Amino acid sequence: MRFLSVFTFLLVGISTTASAQQLTPIEKKVVAYIDEHLPEAIQVLKETTDINSGTLNVEGVKKVGALFGKELEKAGFKTTWVQLPDSLKRAGHLVATRSGNKGKKIFIIGHLDTVFEPDMPANPFRMLNDSTATGQGVNDIKGGDIIAILALQALNQYGLLEGSDITVYFTGDEERAGHPVSVSRADFIERAKRCNVALGFEGASSANIVATARRGASSWLLEVEGKQGHSSGIFSERGGNGAIYEAARILNDFRTTLSSEKYLTFNPGLIAGGAEVTYAESKASASVIGKDNIITPSAKVHGDLRFLTAEQKEKARQVMRNIVSNNLPGTKASITFYDGIPSMAPTEGNNKLLAIINRVSIDLGKGPTSAGDPGARGAGDISYVAEFLDCIDGLGAMGEGAHAPGETIHLKTIPFLSKRAALLIHHLVND
Repeated sequence: MRFLSVFTFLLVGISTTASAQQLTPIEKKVVAYIDEHLPEAIQVLKETTDINSGTLNVEGVKKVGALFGKELEKAGFKTTWVQLPDSLKRAGHLVATRSGNKGKKIFIIGHLDTVFEPDMPANPFRMLNDSTATGQGVNDIKGGDIIAILALQALNQYGLLEGSDITVYFTGDEERAGHPVSVSRADFIERAKRCNVALGFEGASSANIVATARRGASSWLLEVEGKQGHSSGIFSERGGNGAIYEAARILNDFRTTLSSEKYLTFNPGLIAGGAEVTYAESKASASVIGKDNIITPSAKVHGDLRFLTAEQKEKARQVMRNIVSNNLPGTKASITFYDGIPSMAPTEGNNKLLAIINRVSIDLGKGPTSAGDPGARGAGDISYVAEFLDCIDGLGAMGEGAHAPGETIHLKTIPFLSKRAALLIHHLVND
């Protein structure tokens, strides 16, 4: 009980009820429920954070899923576990559903896994001060999952989910999706297609900013060949320019041609060149043998490409292909592109969701909410379904250092973020 009493302190001075002048009587009850049940929610956050659920820790992911599943059942949901083929080496996904025909059909997205695998240094849940806690995945995304669950429990308490059609989908491999994605995300995509609205509970950049768009992520492999020979013949007609110079030319042309385009980035994350190059994509590693008196016959570069729309991605790829084909003498090169996570492009439907969130935020006394910069966010699970339904992301927890040792969460923001999520869902179901 001493742990819960710590969080009772968090309620002092942070309730938004007094300033929420536009709330209806039933909405005020939802807001009060969230304040009253914050300590229990934080306890669940602590328990799940203390379970290592690195993507490859199958048992850990399942344990977190079991705990969150019990909490969703308290909100009137039926839960099931979507098992993936053993070949994917992933735990699977937690799905919770309510069936009905009232209001919008809602698809709520979170995940169970973190980037922290069991062989990484442990960081159990602990308080750093009276309002900040640290722990593996406490912000990304277990805090976001808790916000969604607490919001749904509050609505269920007052019968506001009756007749609703809501699917809560917590994936078990968001941080490192099982391949092929066509298998690991097949059920996820099919369930989303029957819905009207997707709400993503990835981290919030601030209390008054949400994501109406996210960039997509893909990768590329550049392979360059040159003529092996004595270094004294470099740049000659006989010796050519060598593979490393050609790779450098191509990368620099990428930079000078495309680097000023908004929302487009392309980062070479690995480069290797020499007399012999062995590249292991599965291990993201390369080994090289080379001497400074040999014109290099081989070079490989692996990188990523991030984009806001599919059109932007394809245009960039064509420009890159053209650059690659304009070879220096004595060299040749090819580039292969690999699709990853698609983008969540900005749409009018997404903006309409933002308008509802803005109204809810003002009603809660927190002022207007606006769309964040899509260039500031990476790709996420919501992007797999963004082409099929209206989407908002960034509804989750606030904190610092996601994906890094010492990741933190600002616990005093959880009440408002949970209330905002609850009233957003309430409007989507009941308006």
